[in-house]
This record gives sequence, C-alpha cells and structure tokens, in this order.
Amino acid sequence: MSSDAELIGRSLSGDTDAFVEVVSRHETAIGNYLARRVGRQTAEDVLGEVWVAAFESRASYDRSYPEARPWLYGVALNRLRRHWRSEPAEEPASDITRLANEWDPWPEVDARVDTQALLRQALARLKPDEREVLGLVAWEDLTVAEAGRVLDIPAGTARRLLHQARKALRDAPEVVALLQVPTT
Repeated sequence: MSSDAELIGRSLSGDTDAFVEVVSRHETAIGNYLARRVGRQTAEDVLGEVWVAAFESRASYDRSYPEARPWLYGVALNRLRRHWRSEPAEEPASDITRLANEWDPWPEVDARVDTQALLRQALARLKPDEREVLGLVAWEDLTVAEAGRVLDIPAGTARRLLHQARKALRDAPEVVALLQVPTT
C-alpha cells in the first residue's frame, strides 16, 4: 500500500486517481472534524473547499511525512478560519465550544445537558491556541507533534499549550464543581 506522500507525488506527476485515494483515506476524519466545529450541514460545504485547496496546494506538501492527515487538518483549519471570517459580524465565531446540541425533552437528561454547558464554559475560557491543540489531540487523535504541524508551531510549543489547557481545565470552577462528589 502506498503512503500518502507517494500518492501525492504520483498525483503531481499526472495521476489524479492517486489524490482521490488520499481523499478517500481521510474524508471521514476531516469531515467529522469540520462537523464538530461548524455542524454537519456547513461542514459538507467546507469539506469540498478543503479538498479543492488541498489539491491546489499539494505541491507544497512535505513528502518526508508519509501520512498527510496532519497536513489535511491544517488545510481544514485554514478553510474554517476563512469560513468564520465570512460570517456576519453579529454571529460569534464558531469554535469547539459551540457544539451542536439536539433538544432532548426528557427531564432525566437535564443533568447531562447541564454538564455539557459547564464543560463548554470551561473550554471557552481556554486561549484559542490551547483549545486548538486540545481539540486536535483529544478529538482528532493526533499526536502533540502532529497537532504542532497542523498549527505550524514547534512540537514543544504544542506540548506547552496542551499542558496549559489541561491545567486550566483541571482548575476551572465548572470542572471542579462537576467533579465534586455529593456526600450523603
């Protein structure tokens, strides 16, 4: 099986099916990443833009990395940023804290909804770079070094940001309140 780097190289030599293979390998992961950030419907539009941008910029891909997934997350993040800049000014920028919630009419679910709201508040307090690294490592299952590649920062800086995010969440009043066990 060819690596992503080899497939991108072949696509640069005129084999367009090779790039289609890269897309098919990573479309689910990149699509889910986008859906978590902007919702499923908007994600479908942005995903098309990601593949066009990745295809157009594939010559800049560093083929010393056999897997293209971190590079594709970087392309996706750039497309998300472009999307957020194009939103109307009165609508806040989407991020990991604006997760899609379905209305659940059953009262027994209230505690879970309250927990999600508290966690979103704690995530909203993180610095944007900390939130990005945390999301890439926790939700996208990238290594810290790969998250650094996505964000175009050194791996050491990504490690520091992840550490700061974890510490901030551990110390957040919302999280502390959630973790307190009621004494009966």
